[in-house]
Amino acid sequence: MANISLKKDNIVAIIQARCNSIRLPNKIMKKFGGIPAIELLYNRLKISKEINNIVIATSKNQCNKKLINLCKKKKINYFLGSENNVLKRYFDASKVFKADIIVRITGDSILIDPRLVDKIIKIFKNNKVDYVSNCEPPTFPDGLDVEVFSKKCLEKTFKQVKKNYDKEHVTTYIRSSKKFKTINYKNNIDYSNIRWSLDQEEDLHEINLILKHFNTKKYFSWENILKVTESKKDKFYKNFNIKRNEGAEMSKTQKLWKRAKQIIPGGNMLLSKRPELFLPNKWPAYFSKSKGCNVWDLDKKKYIDISLMGVGTNTLGYANSIVDNAVKKL
Repeated sequence: MANISLKKDNIVAIIQARCNSIRLPNKIMKKFGGIPAIELLYNRLKISKEINNIVIATSKNQCNKKLINLCKKKKINYFLGSENNVLKRYFDASKVFKADIIVRITGDSILIDPRLVDKIIKIFKNNKVDYVSNCEPPTFPDGLDVEVFSKKCLEKTFKQVKKNYDKEHVTTYIRSSKKFKTINYKNNIDYSNIRWSLDQEEDLHEINLILKHFNTKKYFSWENILKVTESKKDKFYKNFNIKRNEGAEMSKTQKLWKRAKQIIPGGNMLLSKRPELFLPNKWPAYFSKSKGCNVWDLDKKKYIDISLMGVGTNTLGYANSIVDNAVKKL
């Protein structure tokens, strides 16, 4: 009887990454010991014994040129896709690289543990499910999130998703719709309050301190990192106050305002324009448009300005057509 060879599933890790992060610009290209963050992440994933291919999925935005050049130089597979519809970017990349099983990793997870990744892939392979993760709910430190799902699951999600939020965050629909069979891998001890994700200036400092304790060219586990940080809590955990995944709930305006407060005392030069005076974490500090008594934030969300209307001087409303036309005639 002839031997029948069964086709093995093509397991592809897709890393979503871009250079135009608002809170920490160019974060994935920040260097640690002379090596860009995204390259460190890629090198750690290469240790995986389950993954067949690693792809960096970025957008067609010109700002990602440095990332693309790095991929070319290091011979790393990459894919250029949609800027805001990251779900489509994943779907298109999975087709190009013929993925049967997709491993989703975000570009800010530069301390990802390949053995933890392999563990979650094995759970997926050994169970008849659509999706496995270790972050629903999280019990591992932020920055170790791993999601594994099938080609069929991704295709179904891509066809059914309607909300922009779900298109941007890729797997939220899978986790919330209850249309898929899912498993969450939990750690015995809940370390979800620890933050190793690279998203803000405080994170940059934290990860720098961590990596100084290890040889980045050799494998070190997340447990090794935990042992170091837990033994010197007074030195580490300076980013402890940052809420996990807070960026997913923040608008572009809020992200930019948070960044501004790190650079400019008070966030801007005008006391009257500080969101904390009106609706903290909600009121837009920056307008993309203003007309009459309405203002629009950077996400094009419309507000009614019932606060100061230009510090009380704007009695005719913003962009009054009569005033504008008179000025144009001068």
